[in-house]
Amino acid sequence: MPQRPLRDEPPTIKGRHHETRARGLRQFAGLTRDEQPLDPFELAKYAKLFVAPFEAVEGLGDETREHLLGPGSEMWSGGAASIPLPDGKKLIILNPKHSPLRQRATLMEEISHVFLGHKPSRLAIEQTGSDGKTRARDYNAAIEEEAYGTGAAALVPYAGLKQLIEKGKTAAEIARHYGVSRPLVEYRIKVSRLWSTYSENIFRASK
Repeated sequence: MPQRPLRDEPPTIKGRHHETRARGLRQFAGLTRDEQPLDPFELAKYAKLFVAPFEAVEGLGDETREHLLGPGSEMWSGGAASIPLPDGKKLIILNPKHSPLRQRATLMEEISHVFLGHKPSRLAIEQTGSDGKTRARDYNAAIEEEAYGTGAAALVPYAGLKQLIEKGKTAAEIARHYGVSRPLVEYRIKVSRLWSTYSENIFRASK
């Protein structure tokens, strides 16, 4: 008779890939149960990351600063400096215009980059083409997807998510439990192939 898995696993290869690495992050954070929320800001301290406020960034012109915090605020979420600080820590800057919940997800993604040993992406805007669109080079979509997927799985682990769904919890309730945004929870439900189960349980609970 085949042995039963010790824990629930996502049904897809990519899902299990992200979940395995996310589990390592949660263990590094000292979490032992899937229902425990993870605080990226606490984890950042142990991962030798220094989260600096945007206001502390020097060398930005007034026009650049106004653009980053104004019209361009939705074009960036955060980033890490490629050169370590003198004490060996890596500098992280988060977009102060984004909500605290979105900042937590962004920081978790940056932590995942470090944890996974990713080479930092460098964004360089090429000259606008004849179609009027600007293009970025040296951007690895696969690396970004792995970092985001791993970070999201660390914040909302599959087994804990499945348990809460089976209890009839809504996405909003699950989001409050884990300290993340509702869109992130809905993303996790969908990529974990739990949407049909979630919909059925919510419909049943509303009767």
